[in-house]
Amino acid sequence: MIRAIFKKENLYIRIAIAFAAGILLGFLAPQFSIDIRVVGDIYLNLIKMMIIPVLICAVMTGIMNAADPASLRRIGLKTVILYIAMFLASFAVSFAVALAVRPGLRTSFGSRPEYTGKIGGPIDFSEVLREVFPDNIFEAFAANNILPVIIFSMLLAIAVVSIGERGKPVKDFMNSLSEAVFKMLSYIMETSPLGVMSLVAFSVAEYGSGIFMAIGKYVLCCWLACIAVFIIVFMIPVVTYAGTDIRKFLRACGRIALMTMSTTSSSATLPTTIKVSTEDLGAPESISSFTLPLGCTINMCGGACSFCCLALFVSDFYGLELSFGRIIAMAIAATVINMAAPGIPGGGIVLMTSFLTMFSLPVDLLGPVAAVYRLLDMAFTTINVEGDVAANLIIAKSEEKVLKLQS
Repeated sequence: MIRAIFKKENLYIRIAIAFAAGILLGFLAPQFSIDIRVVGDIYLNLIKMMIIPVLICAVMTGIMNAADPASLRRIGLKTVILYIAMFLASFAVSFAVALAVRPGLRTSFGSRPEYTGKIGGPIDFSEVLREVFPDNIFEAFAANNILPVIIFSMLLAIAVVSIGERGKPVKDFMNSLSEAVFKMLSYIMETSPLGVMSLVAFSVAEYGSGIFMAIGKYVLCCWLACIAVFIIVFMIPVVTYAGTDIRKFLRACGRIALMTMSTTSSSATLPTTIKVSTEDLGAPESISSFTLPLGCTINMCGGACSFCCLALFVSDFYGLELSFGRIIAMAIAATVINMAAPGIPGGGIVLMTSFLTMFSLPVDLLGPVAAVYRLLDMAFTTINVEGDVAANLIIAKSEEKVLKLQS
């Protein structure tokens, strides 16, 4: 039993145990729980430390390893545009759900949480553009400015691909560096139980039992957002445009959900996704073999649900206001971050941290969130993969119309 708990794939069980231990510690030894917050702070700092290296490696290897002439054809461009549109639509739907639920409001605390930092004034988009294209990339690295780092990494990766065989040493180096960085990240994620226990104990000692109601509402909000995205962004277009039978689509998505909820991995589910799409839903294999693997990399509609609910949860929890301009900036940033950072081990927490850091929002709640992240990841991964399936059917239908026009 103990040996099973300490298996690498059972990290979420260790985190759940640490979550329970943190609750007990917070109630039984409140002052000690406040004093050991430093352990949780170190854990969060380690995650923050990995944001820039992880994004650079993920962006560059993703482009260099996936780039081929086929990606420049009509179907490739169409797929990328559709994935971006689906992400933005998912962001809008999720934000509407989050606004209806407001998980960070109407919660009682022993002492009301306060945040002394600043989230900034109205968004100046001309200033944002200047920051996205800085005159010194190393200053952007040092300041943890994520968007400039992503843009720089994309341009460098495209340049490496464009020089052909001469870029192979750089590609090999980045692939090796990527493996090392992700291995380092996996080491840090193994410390999650300690970090979670510390942060949960501090939260209970500082805020009282109200923290559990807030986290519970947040989990509920995320699941409701995912369900709404599935119905509005996936199911309705697939049924009305692609002409897919709704019962057949729901059965296929049910089969996929069994895999995604058990593995919480888009890549591990890919063989099932392709099989279900081609055999159960009748999507052409030639299109599915391109759009579905690409979707594993860049189509992260679950990330839209995640970032929307998290931003509103954190801002409401600390009594902060989000302007309309900042919400638009969040949608754009979320699109870039999710498309640029595929397949990161423990990536959900890393991406959440990078997102909150980018908009100067507090990250203290990520300890309790990490404790329930397995429940969240089940929903987010399912939406990611089912978004791939929906997009695949829409692309297949559009290609069918193109072929008819050409004939």
